[in-house]
Amino acid sequence: MNIPGAVLAYLIGAIPVGLIVARLSGGVDIRRAGSGNIGATNVLRTLGKLPAVITLLGDVAKGYGAVYAAGYLGESGRPLGAVLAIAGNCWPVFLGFRGGKGVATGLGAFLALAPWATGPAALVWLVVTASFRYVSLASVMACVCLPLGVAVLGYPHASVAAALVASVIIIARHRQNISRLIRGTEARLGERASPA
Repeated sequence: MNIPGAVLAYLIGAIPVGLIVARLSGGVDIRRAGSGNIGATNVLRTLGKLPAVITLLGDVAKGYGAVYAAGYLGESGRPLGAVLAIAGNCWPVFLGFRGGKGVATGLGAFLALAPWATGPAALVWLVVTASFRYVSLASVMACVCLPLGVAVLGYPHASVAAALVASVIIIARHRQNISRLIRGTEARLGERASPA
């Protein structure tokens, strides 16, 4: 992938959808509410279902769009585009490199890059969330499943590598959540989040 394609994928991923939605929905700076995260889960806890759904769909769309844009500028760059979209979401230049955790953006990116592997990972997320109501645990479990699915289903090696890197990034972004899960203090879906 050429440099313009890489930059474009990152910048699309860096669009702070949750911040924009929160500002338009109630004039709230989502970074100073709830857990302080700009993702859909914190938007849900702070502003309710509709803004959260809009945030979720926006983050998924930007992940998909970033991979599409990277592919348009060079098909071989799609795996790197997926990783850069997630990196943009996690470390957005527009917010001083303090962003989200990359889950929804990763979903969109891998729906574009490896859709048949993304489906089972998304199913794991849904089952774990429904069973335990820990979004963070569901996200980590889905990230563990994604690279396995990409590899088992025979996607190119570059896509497998991208899935591994993406999963490591997203799991690392959940390190505080993992610590709270171990301590038994992590908020369940529908409960108020601990400060970031």
